[in-house]
Amino acid sequence: MSYLKDIYRSMSSMLSGMQLTGHYFMNFRKAETEQYPDNRLTLKMSPRFKGELTLLHNVQNMHKCTGCSACQLACPNGSITILEKRELTEDGKNKKRLQTFVWQHSMCTFCSLCVDSCPTGALKMEQRFEFTVADRKTLTKTLNKEGSQLAPDLR
Repeated sequence: MSYLKDIYRSMSSMLSGMQLTGHYFMNFRKAETEQYPDNRLTLKMSPRFKGELTLLHNVQNMHKCTGCSACQLACPNGSITILEKRELTEDGKNKKRLQTFVWQHSMCTFCSLCVDSCPTGALKMEQRFEFTVADRKTLTKTLNKEGSQLAPDLR
C-alpha cells in the first residue's frame, strides 16, 4: 500500500512541476531572462545585490573608518585585515586611526556582516560583480585611497 502511495505522490509532484513549466512555456512574453553580456551597459542589479566591498570616500578624500576593527571581527572567514596606527590628539589622548584597510576578495563570502557591523557606516557593498583575473594576487585590495584621512566630525 505504501508503494502505491509513493507512486501517487511522485506522479502528482511531477504533474504539478510540468504544469508550472507549461505555464511559463505558453506565457513566454513575461520571460525574465537577462541576455548577459549583450545587455552589460543596461543591466540593472537588485538593490540588495552584494558585490564588491568599498570604503566610502567623499570628494575631499576623507572616509568614516575609525579603525575600530568591528568589521574584521564580524568577518566569518578573515577576509578583512585592519592595520591601525596610534595617533596623539589635541587633547592628549592616544587614539587608534586607520592606516591600511585590506580586503581579500578571493576569501570573501559576500555575507555583508562587515557592512552591518560598521558603527560609522563607512563600508558599502557595490554593484560590481565581474572579477575575472589572471593572477589571484590582484584580488587583494587596499580599500582606503592614498592620502585619505578620517573625516573631521569623527576625530
